[in-house]
Amino acid sequence: MMLELIVFVLFCWLFFKAIGLAFKVAWGAAKIAASVLLALACPLLILCLLFAGGIVLLVPIALIAAAFGLLKACI
Repeated sequence: MMLELIVFVLFCWLFFKAIGLAFKVAWGAAKIAASVLLALACPLLILCLLFAGGIVLLVPIALIAAAFGLLKACI
């Protein structure tokens, strides 16, 4: 009877330790996955912003550059 109680307590302790280890492993894997996704997403985000917003910004910059080019050609 006493041996069964000791074994039961030992298995319960081992079960809770295994659950804690599983949470630590899952958290570590989630952090690694988030780091990889962030490393891939940031350059892609910058590239998309350059293409989406860059086209809007290119028109005024091109007009200013054309104006400076014309002024330089006239002088």
